[in-house]
Amino acid sequence: MPQVKSARRSTPKKKSRAGRARAGKSSVFRQRGAPIRKLKAELKHIPWNKVEIEELNPLLGRQFIVGREIMVARVIMKKGCIVPEHYHVNEQVTYILEGALKFWIDGKEIVVNAGEVLTIPSNMPHRAEALVDTVDLDVFSPPRRDWMEKDDRYLRSK
Repeated sequence: MPQVKSARRSTPKKKSRAGRARAGKSSVFRQRGAPIRKLKAELKHIPWNKVEIEELNPLLGRQFIVGREIMVARVIMKKGCIVPEHYHVNEQVTYILEGALKFWIDGKEIVVNAGEVLTIPSNMPHRAEALVDTVDLDVFSPPRRDWMEKDDRYLRSK
């Protein structure tokens, strides 16, 4: 018996809108549902040594850089520095670069050492103590308006 090929159409599949590149446009992937902002974000390259260290009290200093919807802060704490209990609408990610912080959060005591990360949901009360001299990188979204406006009395010395 002779073999018969099926009558199958060979039309190419349509690519999704996210996968198509328009003529003259970049083919860089953009996640569907991520809003395109009308205001163009500014590209910045900022060495930490060019950002002034703000001394909040004798045991606590910080530097921060603000983007449109995110803030990164380099926080420098001497051993024994206490960050009093507080909370904020901002989601926070803390990455310990050097040293160790002990957190009291959500009914638990958590020690976060160099190389470790702690994520803190918005509006969750927390406090911390530097167990040794510590440098941490805190990322906030959205940016901390209270820090930008220097309305953070809970961190400043008497």
